[in-house]
Amino acid sequence: MAIPPLGLYLHVPFCAAICNYCNFNRGLLDADLKRRYVASLVREIRAENAGLPSTVLRPGKARAIPAPARATPAPARATLGRAADTIYFGGGTPSLLDPAEIAGAIQACREAFEVEPGAEVTMEANPETVTPDRLAAYRAAGVNRLSFGVQSFRDIELHRLGRLHDAARARAAVADARAAGFDNLSLDLMLWLPGQSRDDVGTSVEELIALYPEHASLYLLEIYPNAPLEDEMARAGWSQAPDDDAADMYLDAMERLESAGYEQYEISNVARPGRRSRHNLKYWTDGEWRGFGCGAHSTVGHVRWNNVASASEYVSRLEHDVSPVAARRELSPREQLEEALFMELRLSDGVRLERVREHYGVDVWQQWGERLAPFEEAGLLEHDDHRLRLTRRGMLLANDVMSAFLEAGSTVK
Repeated sequence: MAIPPLGLYLHVPFCAAICNYCNFNRGLLDADLKRRYVASLVREIRAENAGLPSTVLRPGKARAIPAPARATPAPARATLGRAADTIYFGGGTPSLLDPAEIAGAIQACREAFEVEPGAEVTMEANPETVTPDRLAAYRAAGVNRLSFGVQSFRDIELHRLGRLHDAARARAAVADARAAGFDNLSLDLMLWLPGQSRDDVGTSVEELIALYPEHASLYLLEIYPNAPLEDEMARAGWSQAPDDDAADMYLDAMERLESAGYEQYEISNVARPGRRSRHNLKYWTDGEWRGFGCGAHSTVGHVRWNNVASASEYVSRLEHDVSPVAARRELSPREQLEEALFMELRLSDGVRLERVREHYGVDVWQQWGERLAPFEEAGLLEHDDHRLRLTRRGMLLANDVMSAFLEAGSTVK
């Protein structure tokens, strides 16, 4: 059986400003560090190709992990000769890289992997960072899908989030991307913002629909401990709507998008037919991916590893021909099963029960049905001989449903 192609994830940690709610691995843009980082990123990618001995990296000081039952492959050889059909520049703000830097990273991927001709190449972008000329250059460099971090089409909400663009700039960025030849766009929106009402959410959703992107992601804002937004909310007297209103915001938005021709295929993601994110589906369907850059994670087979989180440490390691890997471990069969169930249950299509039986030797309903039955009775879960899937309302309580798998344990060895 043919081995499915990999996804390639390239992390770009730089931002022009730090949003007051963000908890991602990022830092303020430093021109010199950016230059060295891009060179290091290309070096790490090329090290994947054992045919380039000058770029094969020495082992670094990875976190100590008990010896596995099977030998753990070195990351530099784990994907040797593998095909890849997606490349994803995530961040941070990848659109702070110059088009030539993006082109160089894509070329490194093509040298180290068998990147398929129709590969999906996504770049995350902030509206204020792009111009018509830069967008045309990104398109010429090989990017064929853009994911814009719009977050809201209401200026007051963008201001409260510390975003650098306004709604007009977001609309202009989409128009400029279309003019540059991009026919695959994704827009991010955030719901449950401070002071936001159901009507406010409706306004942003209608604005998004008017732009008719191929894909959209909608996330409920989670305020992390010690996030600057938490203090700003306290000083300004802003608050989030009650939980029930947040649920209604989500349900209203998904129903409106569905009526506009979008298909919900994952808890937070909708797409026009045939335009689901091919890269992100690898995370949700037990796929494999290779991550490059600071803090990037890789999963190949039963092995997972991650790079050091610090951009400066990452650069220092690569400049001294030392592997950036901070830790690696083997996933046990039970861990692989649990993760497959958790991730696939996020999809509207749900868990494919026959695939789980074939791949893991487990009958999901026989193993966990007693604990899952109450969720089915409550209308949060649907089950038949082929699939186990969350209802849309069940997606709001996905963590509660997923906890049933952990609480019940597993007979997988």
